[in-house]
Parts: sequence; C-alpha cells; structure tokens
Amino acid sequence: MPKMKTDRGAAKRFKITGSGKLRRRRAFRSHILEKKPTTRTRRLAREADVAPGDVKAVKRLLGI
Repeated sequence: MPKMKTDRGAAKRFKITGSGKLRRRRAFRSHILEKKPTTRTRRLAREADVAPGDVKAVKRLLGI
C-alpha cells in the first residue's frame, strides 16, 4: 500500500500544536470588516480548536 498523501489545501488551513491538538482559523474575517465591531474582529483573529467530531477527518486529510 502506498503512503498517504497530505491534502495540500488542508495543510494550509490546519496546524498541529506541540501537544497534538489541531488548530484552525475562524471564519468571517476575510472581508466586509467595516461593519463588524472591532471586538468581534479581534475575537475572530484568534485561532480555535477543531471540533471533536471533525478531528478524525482532518487528521486523515493531513496524513496523521
């Protein structure tokens, strides 16, 4: 069986922490920021954990 290839799109979107957790960017931060409150845009700037139900699928995409 050949080695599994990493999904390059997923590799650019997800990051593995030192403890093995998966991190992701938050949505709604790319454009139309003028009407969004600054508190909201600051909150959206922080990275979030991948939801527990999605971890298995993301790991498979990353080849982990």
